[in-house]
Amino acid sequence: MGCFASTPKDTGGNRRKPTSIGDVSVYVPGLRIPKPVEFSQSLGDQLPKTLVERLTALRTRIVVMANQEGPTITRTRRKTQHGGSTLSDLLQALEDYLPVLLGLTKDGSLQFKVQFIWVNQEDEEEETALSNVWGTSDGYHPKVSEENRRTSIDIFLKAAGYLDCAIRHVVPQFTSEQRRSLPIDLAEGALRALCLQALGQGVDIQLGMAIDSAKATLAVKRRLACEMVKYWQQAQDNIMNLPLANGWGEKHRLFVKWKYVEAKAAGYYYHGLILDEGNTEKLHGMAVAALQAADECLKESKKASEAFNASSPTSRTPPLFGTIKYLSEKIPKDTSSKVRINRDLYSYEKIMETAPTLPDFALALKPDEYQLPPLDASWLVDNLQTEKQSKSQ
Repeated sequence: MGCFASTPKDTGGNRRKPTSIGDVSVYVPGLRIPKPVEFSQSLGDQLPKTLVERLTALRTRIVVMANQEGPTITRTRRKTQHGGSTLSDLLQALEDYLPVLLGLTKDGSLQFKVQFIWVNQEDEEEETALSNVWGTSDGYHPKVSEENRRTSIDIFLKAAGYLDCAIRHVVPQFTSEQRRSLPIDLAEGALRALCLQALGQGVDIQLGMAIDSAKATLAVKRRLACEMVKYWQQAQDNIMNLPLANGWGEKHRLFVKWKYVEAKAAGYYYHGLILDEGNTEKLHGMAVAALQAADECLKESKKASEAFNASSPTSRTPPLFGTIKYLSEKIPKDTSSKVRINRDLYSYEKIMETAPTLPDFALALKPDEYQLPPLDASWLVDNLQTEKQSKSQ
């Protein structure tokens, strides 16, 4: 399990590549650490020696770096001796490895020759092995700049793009038996939930930016809040039917529930404010019902947050920040005020029995399009033939 919050720091430096994106809590399943692979045993008599050695070297580099970085990834960002981030180095290592690895899928004859093994960072006894190349998270005071928050949104969209690529282009390459053997956190429903979660958290940041903007209208804020509700509702729909047991699976389900209810609080709040701008008794009654629903969702979200953090593996409760900090102060105050005013005007105890339906807006945020890289040049036919001729001589 990985649940962590980034915190703002005044680090200075190049503003085009901000080192802090502010307060963002993200829940992801346990990371999987790759184990070494003996490519020479599986491919030694089928590929040139230099290509086998290159595959081995590239994966070994990732194994070493992942074992060093994995235990610290949810706590701190460490620096290399040259001052760069080890996470950036790991990403570069993966990007170097992938084009070479994809060569094993070129004609299908090598796709099932190598057994790839990973160990769950949170449970070293949980090991995944696949013989398939395709089987590989006082009002509203902004703490960071708009530029940094846009950077945060870009990161979420990029993460969603990786997950979307895995769902559409990698998972379909597995046989039915291989899909059944995957850990439940790598099931298609879990991957879709994570993808939608990334988009939902991106909209959450957009809503925070709208709250800070004097130019953003209530209509804009309501649309963003309602879109956020849809993302989290879809995430919940994808994860609720998975056979999740105790541990990270149940915790992930609780996280999605918490964020879904929190999003509904925002949706009902802004919908209520717009309805209250109407000039009829019916609209005012609907406004009060929406605000009361927002207040109930806010209370429910606090309970959901407590349940999430108390579930195993336990996690600390992050301080309120961003949109929820603002809403936690505004919703109770505005609900109480509107209820009192409407009771005085219309002289009856309860305006509506149920909250009005939230508007259904089209979802604007989409995952970044990620395409698998082209095959490394070492897999070109001429290069392979040259290597084989040299080997035979």
